[in-house]
Order: sequence, then C-alpha cells, then structure tokens
Amino acid sequence: MDENRTDTSWTFAPFWVRRPVRAFIDLLYPPVCADCGVTMGGHAGLCPACWGAVRFIERPFCEILGEPFSHDLGSGIVSAAAIANPPPFDRLRSAVIHDKAGRALVHALKYRDRTDLAPMMARWMMRAADGTTQDCDVIVPVPLHRTRLFTRKFNQAAELARHVSHLSGKPLLPDTLIRIKRTARQVGLGAKAREDNVRGAFAVRSEFQNEIFGRKVLLIDDVYTTGATTAAAARALRKSGAAHIGVLTFARAVAQTI
Repeated sequence: MDENRTDTSWTFAPFWVRRPVRAFIDLLYPPVCADCGVTMGGHAGLCPACWGAVRFIERPFCEILGEPFSHDLGSGIVSAAAIANPPPFDRLRSAVIHDKAGRALVHALKYRDRTDLAPMMARWMMRAADGTTQDCDVIVPVPLHRTRLFTRKFNQAAELARHVSHLSGKPLLPDTLIRIKRTARQVGLGAKAREDNVRGAFAVRSEFQNEIFGRKVLLIDDVYTTGATTAAAARALRKSGAAHIGVLTFARAVAQTI
C-alpha cells in the first residue's frame, strides 16, 4: 500500500458510482465492530457496547504530558513525571486511554490493515488536539524503518497524520523524518530498554532541513507508552532546529490517574 495514498478521493465520485462500490466492499468485507467483531450497519465504527468502553481523555490533565488527573488541581498544573523528567517536546495530547477499547482500534489499524478506521481516529485526535493543530506549521509522522514498512505495507502513524493534515489544513511532511536505525520491537521491553533501543534511531533528511528549522512541528503517532520513541523522534527534530514540537497521538498508556 502506498504510504502517500489518499483514501478519501473516491468519495467525491457520483453517487451512482459510489453506491455499487460500497455494496461490493460490504459483500467482500462485511462491516463489523472494530473491537468485538459484531456485525454492524456500516464500516469504521464501534458497536454501542464497545463505544461505551472507550475512555476519552478529558481535562484535568498535565499541561505538558497530557496525563489525566483524578481531580482538578487548577489550571496550568504539571505532573510530577513532567517535572522530574522534562520531555524533549513541548506538549503532548492524546485522544483515548490505551486500554481494551483503545488498544483494539490501534491493533486493528496497525496489524489488521484497517485503514478505514484512520479517518474516525483522526477526528478523535482533532477533538483532543487542544490547539496543537492550530498552532503548528507542519505535520510530521513518526516513521517506520524501511524494512518494517516493507513487511507491514503502510505506516500507521503516516495514515493518521494524513487525515489530521486533511482535517486541519496543515501541510504534511511524510518523508522528512526518517528512521535510520532498525530497532527491535518495543513490545515487551521495559522503559530503560525502550529508551536504549531507539536512541539515535531518527534523523531529518538533509534535503528537508529547511522544512524543520524554525518551524512549529506537530509530531503524530498512534500510541504513547513510555515515551521513548516519541522522545527520540523529537530530539531529531529539535537537533534540526524545530522551534516548537507538539505531539498528538491517538492513544496513550496510563498506569493510573493522578
């Protein structure tokens, strides 16, 4: 699958073209809930039960890490984690908590080629953006290494970034940030091992340095867990002169609310 392909252009075709195409797609791939698999009336959605299980991230949360608080501590409050270990980006926002329902959507997009979910997920990200999309100059997805892109066929972060770019009207730079180091999978690694695994893994292409220098960059990824991957990517952008780095992910891991 072409990483730069748009999935929405055919929707502007005449109704008499779209209707049989949709019927054929429904015949080949019957619409089901992205989580539990129950039959539904349309694609790219959740059944009522699974929808009710999604935990959206709302205020109050840490102004830097977007980490939810259990109660309101006042405006501008920063979490202990952000104070103890300031991130190399300026602020992070995420749409949902990475638990059962949120994880199911991420896995469907990432491992089951459910790119039809990306527009819905991007809309949720826009809702959670808290000004990060309006404030940025350019949008950059966290890249995959070329060998992993070859086996997976598409980059889920780029898929989300393309739709966020479309919804926000901000330019997308899909080939600017590259992964120069083939890393082990982060799943199953501890926080320190994750950090070591992705250290020096990213770089900005030399021919695109001017696209980053002095710009406000919005970095897009599917999930924020320990933050190791996001931090490594942000350091590469900062090294190339990014003036401000916001991060927007679909989901984020939360051990417990503070």
